[in-house]
Amino acid sequence: MAYEQVTGPLGPERMDVLLASLTATVANTARGKGQQAKSPEDFMPKWDQSAPAQGGDWQQMLNTVTSLNRRLRGHDAREGARGDA
Repeated sequence: MAYEQVTGPLGPERMDVLLASLTATVANTARGKGQQAKSPEDFMPKWDQSAPAQGGDWQQMLNTVTSLNRRLRGHDAREGARGDA
């Protein structure tokens, strides 16, 4: 985390930043006179806007994961640990 604070984001987040900068540069070279310049933030993808900003309630997240696991016919390891079959 400390390294990222100094150098910027790593991994996919860094690629999003780099591609947003490149896209803004290309868009600004092609803009007409009098049009406002675009910033890289205008081209940053906004991932998973349905998720709560601060992570949400852990019980709600657990219920969602449990429901998805059940629909995909996954195995819940907790069931065997509690003696449930």
